[in-house]
Amino acid sequence: MSPKSFLLTEQLSDYLLSHQRSLDEVEEALISVTKDLGGISGMQIAPEQGRFMQLLVSVLGAESAVEIGTFTGYSALQIARGMGPKGRLLCCDVSEEWTAIARTHWEMAGVAHQIDLRIAPATETLASLPPEMTFDFAFIDADKPSYLDYYEAIVPRLRPNGVLLVDNVLWSGRILEPPTDDDVNTEFLQRFNDHVAADPRTESTILPIGDGLTFCRLAR
Repeated sequence: MSPKSFLLTEQLSDYLLSHQRSLDEVEEALISVTKDLGGISGMQIAPEQGRFMQLLVSVLGAESAVEIGTFTGYSALQIARGMGPKGRLLCCDVSEEWTAIARTHWEMAGVAHQIDLRIAPATETLASLPPEMTFDFAFIDADKPSYLDYYEAIVPRLRPNGVLLVDNVLWSGRILEPPTDDDVNTEFLQRFNDHVAADPRTESTILPIGDGLTFCRLAR
């Protein structure tokens, strides 16, 4: 399996994967089906990131979570498994085609009953939630121009010490480069990273996992 992270060589990636629990049949099937989609399959998170998220959610004892950007469902699978049978995950996506793959594999894994998938713009879904609804854990991995909107919608809904993860914040190293006309996402990610680092409501750090993963905790 080729490394998802631009920070890893193929040898280091193989070593890393060989020192964590092996993928089960559902995970392997979902990765394979997603790979068959072609270049778009790069949107799927790395196996080591999925395992990290599952462990983190479990350690947090999270029972309520939200995910912005579900794609074919690999990250949602890991979150649901980390929460255990009492956990509930709200997934926001706009693609019926990709999430149909997700639904099939959630059923195979026995976690479909824990996941509420909403097909609509995430900002609309979040705005429609009851004001008192909060989350123990959140994950953002969707369109980069809307990252700040998602962040601002989710932070007020995090419980004290709740955790938010945000994917792709190093953007394959391009985060250090001036934005170009053919990669407008770089500028949006630069603005997002600056905003999070300066936000007094949260404490955050960027982890060199996958394509860069912001770990953000709601300050006490």
